[in-house]
Amino acid sequence: MRLHEYQARELLARIGIPVTGGGVATTPAEARQLAEQIGAGVVVKAQVFVGGRGKAGGVKLAATPDEAEAVAAQILGMDIKGLTVQKVLVAEAISYQKELYLSAILDRGTKRVVMIASAEGGVEIEEVARTRPEAIVKMAAHPTLGLMDYQARELAFGVGLTDSKQVRQFAQIATGLYRLFATTDASLAEINPLVIRDDGNLQALDSKVLLDDSALFRHPDLEAMRDIAGEPEAEIKARESDITFIKLDGNIGCMVNGAGLAMATMDVVKLYGGEPANFLDIGGGANKDKVKAALQIILADTNVKAVLINIFGGITRVDEVAKGIVAALEDVQTSVPMVARLVGTNEAEGRAILAQSTLIPADSLADGAQKAVAAAQG
Repeated sequence: MRLHEYQARELLARIGIPVTGGGVATTPAEARQLAEQIGAGVVVKAQVFVGGRGKAGGVKLAATPDEAEAVAAQILGMDIKGLTVQKVLVAEAISYQKELYLSAILDRGTKRVVMIASAEGGVEIEEVARTRPEAIVKMAAHPTLGLMDYQARELAFGVGLTDSKQVRQFAQIATGLYRLFATTDASLAEINPLVIRDDGNLQALDSKVLLDDSALFRHPDLEAMRDIAGEPEAEIKARESDITFIKLDGNIGCMVNGAGLAMATMDVVKLYGGEPANFLDIGGGANKDKVKAALQIILADTNVKAVLINIFGGITRVDEVAKGIVAALEDVQTSVPMVARLVGTNEAEGRAILAQSTLIPADSLADGAQKAVAAAQG
């Protein structure tokens, strides 16, 4: 789950990381009030889940409250890459000497939370890694003790800080960012840029936080921050139906129960020359409503030319799954060919039920994948 910049900024402030003054506005009048409270020049930034806001005119400076109101009126309602701007961040505009980069990520290779810092801030870290990998400093936090103070100081030295006050501030910000990452079950917590102001103090100027959807049940306060405006409709429907769904670029829709089986299904589809259109795991239950929702999600993709249904009935009985599929097909009208491979408990009964439908039966995953690929190719 992605957070807007203003939401990430709030989380940073809660944990004691210095951020610029300001707040979020939904009307030009609110933007004016915030500018008056700040009492200095401000920057008005569109809050949408896309990059390139500045180039699209979604980030503007304003020297006075009147200008802030006028600028907000221009940005609110603006279309940026298909998304309508409904909120703007009105933040204190500051001058600074240097831009740094700092983030916390989960590194699956080391199975640790890794802090990444660079003296090359204000640009995409991927670009820095490609052109100047030596400018990136990494530090793996201790798995139980977290980011140690000496590690945070080493990060500060690694980005070229020598002033003792700035090293101390950087270390405090780094340990704070680590705590934010750990306590929110984030998958990314990033400050870019972390700036050195003209007075020598460090401050987070822009931030980004991505949260692990699987852990949101532990954070209802963070779940309440979700903004569905920038989310694809298929992902919204999948979440509401308790279905795990990821859209891909292929033309064979896959409906599977179990994440491992879903990955294997996609691999076999590719083995026989096809391209999966999605990863979709309907989980342990496959009742009519869930199957119907899954099919609607898959068929909403106009690229889908065939559907492969691969269900293993362990706890779930295959005949009950088959009934759910047949019932769902009565409500979902489509001409897209569908291949079904069902194995497990009450397999014979399930196949007998499917034999009465328009589904193309498959004896094995390999058989099903080949039939789905052939159907997709016409």
